Amino acid sequence: MSRPIEKLPVKDVLASMASSMQPRLEKMPLLVAIRSGGIWVAEHLHKHFNLIEPFGVLDITYYRDDFSQIGLNPQVGSSHLPVAIEDRHIILIDDVIYTGRTVRAALNELFAWGRPASVVLAVVIDRGERELPFCADIVGCNMSLKQDQFVKISADGTLTFSNA
Repeated sequence: MSRPIEKLPVKDVLASMASSMQPRLEKMPLLVAIRSGGIWVAEHLHKHFNLIEPFGVLDITYYRDDFSQIGLNPQVGSSHLPVAIEDRHIILIDDVIYTGRTVRAALNELFAWGRPASVVLAVVIDRGERELPFCADIVGCNMSLKQDQFVKISADGTLTFSNA
C-alpha cells in the first residue's frame, strides 16, 4: 500500500537542485534523463533554465544486470540523444539513486554513444545505501528508507513510498 510523504515539498527540492546546477551551465552541458523517472525531472530543469537545446533520454533496459531477478522489462523504449556527445559535458538526471546499478547501466549506455568530456549526476533523492561506488554530484534531498521500502515521485510532484 502506498501513502504520500507530506513533509517533502518536491518543488522546493527541484529549486534547490536548479540552484546547485546553475554554475555548471557555464560549460553548456547536455541534459540527459534516465528513462523513466529522470524524464520529468529533466523536463522541469530544462524549462526552469529555458534551455534551447533539447535534452536526451537514455533507456538502460538492455544495460541492466538484474534480468535474472526482475525479468526483462517488456516496456523497452528507445534512447535518443539530440546531438553528438563526444567531448560534451553531460548532466545525467534521475529521480532516485539507491544501489548505483542504474547509474552503472546509464554510463554504459552513454559511453556506447561516445566519450563525453565529463558526466555530472543529478538526482532528486539519494537513498544512501550503495552496492556500487557511485555518488550523485547534485542531490535534492537525502532519504533513509528500509531495504523493503521504495520511493516513487510522480510527474505531478507527489512523493509516495511503499513496502515491497
